[in-house]
Amino acid sequence: MANATPQASTSAWSRILLFSETIKFEHSVFALPFAVATAFLVADGLPDWNPLVWLVVAMVGARTLGMGANRVIDAQIDGRNPRTASRAIPAGLISSRQVWVYMGVALAAFLLAVSQLDRLAWYLSPVVVAVLMFYPYTKRFTWLAHLALGAVYIMIPTGTWVALTGDLNWGVTWLGIGAMFWVAGFDIIYATADIDIDRAQGLNSIPSRFGIRAALWISRSFHMMTVIALVIAGTLLEVHALYYVGAGAAALLLTYEQRLISPTDLSRLGAAFFTMNGVIAVVFVGFVIAGTLVN
Repeated sequence: MANATPQASTSAWSRILLFSETIKFEHSVFALPFAVATAFLVADGLPDWNPLVWLVVAMVGARTLGMGANRVIDAQIDGRNPRTASRAIPAGLISSRQVWVYMGVALAAFLLAVSQLDRLAWYLSPVVVAVLMFYPYTKRFTWLAHLALGAVYIMIPTGTWVALTGDLNWGVTWLGIGAMFWVAGFDIIYATADIDIDRAQGLNSIPSRFGIRAALWISRSFHMMTVIALVIAGTLLEVHALYYVGAGAAALLLTYEQRLISPTDLSRLGAAFFTMNGVIAVVFVGFVIAGTLVN
């Protein structure tokens, strides 16, 4: 009996770690920097720590909820895909019910955090939850699913601004548009890995609809839109010159990312998707934050 509690505790902790791996918790680096950068832009310098902490909790809670929903809703689809069949739910390592419990905790954390921010953010929080829950279904009926994922990211700068100010402006909206096209562009790249299985299962994506070559060109055009939107956002927000250095660095890194793959060579897909996008987010946001601190 003395060993029962530690074993149960270890088992529970193992399940939490497994859930964290299931939702790729470390990929928060794609989203969280945009929220933090927006907080620095709002303050035009170092933001107050209290709303910043609640903002981070809200971001982590929302992303955990969204990724959990994605894994649960797509569990059967993942199980039929050799690339994703080893994921925790289709592999039977964690149950859908357990994931729903963790999603409930994430939702509670998100709502608690939002309640500590501007009231308008609280009123708009159901919209955030609805978009997060709706995205996984889009691949079932439209090849524009990549932009549906981008819609999640357009909410990050705009939602952060609203949460901290109770208002919105065109500058931060363009920053969100830049994030939307950035994410949609690299999601297209990622989807090239599943082109055959998507077609076999009747799932929609730009690669499965138009082919890999055309899809990569669309991805490149989306990333061009990203850079344009970032520049427009900087102009409207009247940012420091370092912001534009960050936008230029992002443009160079996006170009490099696109050169990692080609229609005949997708061997470096992992580097293009996981490594480079984390680097791009951190580098751009680093320059944005530096610019606000210099101001």
